[in-house]
Amino acid sequence: MRTDSFTGTLPAREHLPAASAGTPVLDVVVPVFNEEKDLQPCVRRLHQHLTRTFPYAFRITIADNASTDGTPLIAADLERRIEEVRSVRLERKGRGRALRTVWSASDAPVLAYMDVDLSTDLNALLPLVAPLISGHSDLAIGSRLSRSARVVRGAKREFISRSYNLILRGSLQARFSDAQCGFKAIRRDVAQVLLPLVEDSGWFFDTELLVLAERAGLRIHEVPVDWVDDPDSTVHIVRTATEDLKGVWRVGRALATGALPLDRLSRPFGDDPRDRTLADVPRGLARQLVGFCAVGVLSTVFYLVLYSAFRTVTGSQLANGLALLVSAVANTAANRRLTFRVRGRGGMVRHQAQGLVVFAIGLALTSGSLAALDTASGDPAHSTELAVLVAANLAATVLRFLLFRAWVFPDRASDTGSRQPGATPERDATAPGPSGASPTTRTETWRGATSGQAVSWTTSETGPAPWARPTPQPDPQVTPPPAPARAPRHARHTDHDPRTTR
Repeated sequence: MRTDSFTGTLPAREHLPAASAGTPVLDVVVPVFNEEKDLQPCVRRLHQHLTRTFPYAFRITIADNASTDGTPLIAADLERRIEEVRSVRLERKGRGRALRTVWSASDAPVLAYMDVDLSTDLNALLPLVAPLISGHSDLAIGSRLSRSARVVRGAKREFISRSYNLILRGSLQARFSDAQCGFKAIRRDVAQVLLPLVEDSGWFFDTELLVLAERAGLRIHEVPVDWVDDPDSTVHIVRTATEDLKGVWRVGRALATGALPLDRLSRPFGDDPRDRTLADVPRGLARQLVGFCAVGVLSTVFYLVLYSAFRTVTGSQLANGLALLVSAVANTAANRRLTFRVRGRGGMVRHQAQGLVVFAIGLALTSGSLAALDTASGDPAHSTELAVLVAANLAATVLRFLLFRAWVFPDRASDTGSRQPGATPERDATAPGPSGASPTTRTETWRGATSGQAVSWTTSETGPAPWARPTPQPDPQVTPPPAPARAPRHARHTDHDPRTTR
């Protein structure tokens, strides 16, 4: 697969100006499979609504997922009769495949999709895409589970939808409320980066897209919608639910093992106020303290359980050493992943070795406390030993955090100002080159956790660690829509209604 590499970051979000003649601002994709009954009324109603209410140029793209009925003929007829309608034919099924293909080839700066049954009220379309046009958000989704949403559907679908979103919250820590609503939009520059990382080509496609976007720190806007269930829906609930659960497992495993290069996507636009350096305010200190305290509490409980178990078969000093050693390894691994956000296996052995040095300091504190207790009281009670160890561990915990932050997981590039915001310490700890020397570059390659798809990026030894913007490749079996003709440069205006130039 051919990929294009670039250095730097995406431009800051800006309000999209009125488009030039022939260039749509919004491209609405309608994926269909054997929808000869609903396709024509859907497209005509959508076109009428956009013509009446949308203040920018637009396009409606029909993505035919290998239909075997009269859907392709109807789509071709609509394309011929309505100027703003295009049709794309795919020879393989899959809603995700259809969206990936059309979005990859589209020239519109805002991309959206909706289900052909138009279960979602179209009055939510402009609120959906407005934050993307204004530059406020990166993705937008319709939500049927918001408090102000008005939904009419059966108890079975309601139960399945809420259960699925609870699974996403519990397993993938998703914070968006509705992953399955067929009413979403994304900025094209964001889609160009995220689409190569999404492996699913079916119904789990948009869920995976949202999870990756959220983990990368992108802003997701939610719009409460009015939604009426389609009783004639052709979606196979059991098969779809099974595939979704498989997708949840695959993505969760990839996130847990650090197989996804999300640090390359974190804060890509460079305009996040959390990236600003303020005097006397260490970056990320509050979040790291909270994470370290949570890990520390769990580690202390784990340590006390181990000590009590070892104490039944050995002396206090040996029990303390074994319990502290096992809990120290677990504590370093947890802080590495959760507190200091270091992903992947790079530097893991070095971090554990440094963690063992910190462990030795903690062992000296706790062992010294036990020795002092034994000197003061020849045969102390078990509860007294535990109390002394808790106090010693509190002191060791404070020292452990300071050593972890300053030595084991330092923000090494913060002193030189060359750190990529959101990048992990392991990936951006390259030293700058000699003064006056030309920067050198290297190319890194990541392969998908299950598909093996290669994505390349170029990093600079003397500048910020850039991140990837691979060029998505459209399906070779697809006939993309013809590119709209552009008007001559002298004919482009931004102070008139763009609808008069379509």
